Amino acid sequence: QVQLVESGGGLVQAGGSLKLSCVASGDTFSKASMGWFRQPPGKEREFVAATTWSGSRSDYTDSVKGRFTISRDNDKNTLYLQMNNLKADGTAIYFCNEVGTRDFHTFYGMGDWGKGTLVAVSS
Repeated sequence: QVQLVESGGGLVQAGGSLKLSCVASGDTFSKASMGWFRQPPGKEREFVAATTWSGSRSDYTDSVKGRFTISRDNDKNTLYLQMNNLKADGTAIYFCNEVGTRDFHTFYGMGDWGKGTLVAVSS
């Protein structure tokens, strides 16, 4: 069973940057499409970004396009999310997961969720 450990969250001012990391255990990471999701306070978890196993394709929710970049290092079993120009609505717990998709319009997590990492953006 794959375990996911997210890190890199913290408190940042609006307009600032953070880089999140997600380390996966096991030997299936390099073959899996992976993604980032977030859960704002009092709201449901939502999709943020996804990338294919090779990193050749990436998809983003509209609100983060041009500001967030998803990447991966399969040799290190690690997924990243570079977040620039953070806004107050970026405050959330961020999770990574293996991702499934319906025609690259809807994305969903497929595995067990980790504990996530908290990002707090002050305005």
